[in-house]
Amino acid sequence: MDDDVTRPADVEALKQLALLGALDDAVELASAEFAALLDLSQQSASRRLIELAESGLVAREMGIRRQRLRITETGRGVLQSEHALYQQIFGGQDRISIAGVVKAGLGEGRYYLSRPGYKSQFQRHLGWEPYPGTLNLELSGAEANKLRILKRSPVFTIDAFQAEGRTFGGVHCYPAKVKGQECAAILPHRSHYTTTLEIIAPVRLRDALPCDDGSRVTVDVALKAPVQAALREVA
Repeated sequence: MDDDVTRPADVEALKQLALLGALDDAVELASAEFAALLDLSQQSASRRLIELAESGLVAREMGIRRQRLRITETGRGVLQSEHALYQQIFGGQDRISIAGVVKAGLGEGRYYLSRPGYKSQFQRHLGWEPYPGTLNLELSGAEANKLRILKRSPVFTIDAFQAEGRTFGGVHCYPAKVKGQECAAILPHRSHYTTTLEIIAPVRLRDALPCDDGSRVTVDVALKAPVQAALREVA
């Protein structure tokens, strides 16, 4: 199982356990009962429970005929992430908080953010020119699932362009703030990363926050364009 992105089947299993009360306390359940909830064979249901426990989503205590199951804080986070997805779909959620661990990048941010084709577009959409470099946040578990929200509805799109005899790819862009500092979250259309959120700002964030590799950082990401940004787009 991928530890970074939770499978839909696991989310459904957590949802069914939560409906039985496993978010608040341990519930007693036989494998056959769990199988009936998920419309699985008893063997498949037993395997699903083992996987949930091994991945840290569920705490499991074995009894003679039944087992006690409780959703862990990690599992709760997965359900909260799903809740955020549905809020975005049905409730028009304006912002989302995403937490990750600072990690060293591949050193490409400085090169790409120095290209005039990117700088001019970021300036137009965000109202500021980015510092040449990104702050990379490695996401895991429920936090990595939140990337689906961002990919579904980019606030701004930085268009691909031709320069220096090559094509520079497009970028999804989202105004954001981290510890009060204005910034933006970006998701390049072509990227080496699958569970990394890149953050740009008009300043070097490692100095402004400050933070180092291994620091845990939470960024507040807008899912809709702020009023001043919308006015810039019209202008």
